[in-house]
Amino acid sequence: MKSTKLTLLCCLVAPVIALSSEPSAFGAGDLSNPQPYGLTSNEKVILETKQKLKKVAQKSNYQENQLDSLRERIDGLQSIVENLSRKAHNNKISIQKIASKNELGLQSSSEYEQRLAQQLQENTTKIENLKVVVSELSKVVDDINLHYVTKDEYNRLVSEINSFKALMAKELKIPKKKGTSGTSSALFKKAQQYYNKRYFTKAIELYEELIRRNYKPAYSHYMIGEMNYKRKNYSNAISYFKKSTELYSKASYMPRLMLHTAISMYKTGDKAHAKAFFNAIVQKYPHTKEAKEAKKYL
Repeated sequence: MKSTKLTLLCCLVAPVIALSSEPSAFGAGDLSNPQPYGLTSNEKVILETKQKLKKVAQKSNYQENQLDSLRERIDGLQSIVENLSRKAHNNKISIQKIASKNELGLQSSSEYEQRLAQQLQENTTKIENLKVVVSELSKVVDDINLHYVTKDEYNRLVSEINSFKALMAKELKIPKKKGTSGTSSALFKKAQQYYNKRYFTKAIELYEELIRRNYKPAYSHYMIGEMNYKRKNYSNAISYFKKSTELYSKASYMPRLMLHTAISMYKTGDKAHAKAFFNAIVQKYPHTKEAKEAKKYL
């Protein structure tokens, strides 16, 4: 049986913030990280699905190893049976010869009985050994039958994963909403007005439209991150801050972006990365109010 290899590639690019001496903490949402953090709800589902597929692949490899072991046992069993068959045949010939010699008076009947008893004892021992081998093989077969993933089950799982990916792609394809028509500059101005009035739902819709148009995408990601931060949706906030930094890491709002990223990490329990960010703010922007705020957490 050929080995079944199952690979699910979920690639998110981890940005690097080039600071003088501070560590790069923008690994949020990186599913290739052994301990990913700052995941959105969609990324959490993808991670869970990836882990399930890994378990299926491990179980498939385990079953293949079990089958290989079973084949080796069967080959050994076949050799034992063939050996017994040959010895039984030889014993039959020997018995016939002994009987013939007895008839000729060359050997006594007691010697004939002794040799016959010896052959019977050897055969009995080998049969007992054969029973032990068969018992062990039966246990292996029962274990495989209990955990075996059939080809149909495997194909069904792959089909479900493909359906899930298609559904995710469909869900992430956001349709154009009412009120998002007009020039990009007009939408940008309107989005700012909604934000100032704390109409966050409407503001987010417009900033998402601006991202689709590739109009000031770094700032638009930052603003959506800010609104998620204010709504205490910290994981989503980290994701948008991360993307904003990927697009433009020298923006004037970087001190506040980094501060809110650090606080979001702190709020989600990721205090190690939060500490790295707080230190980075103090070192990179020592004279800002964000640095003063960061020192409170340190």
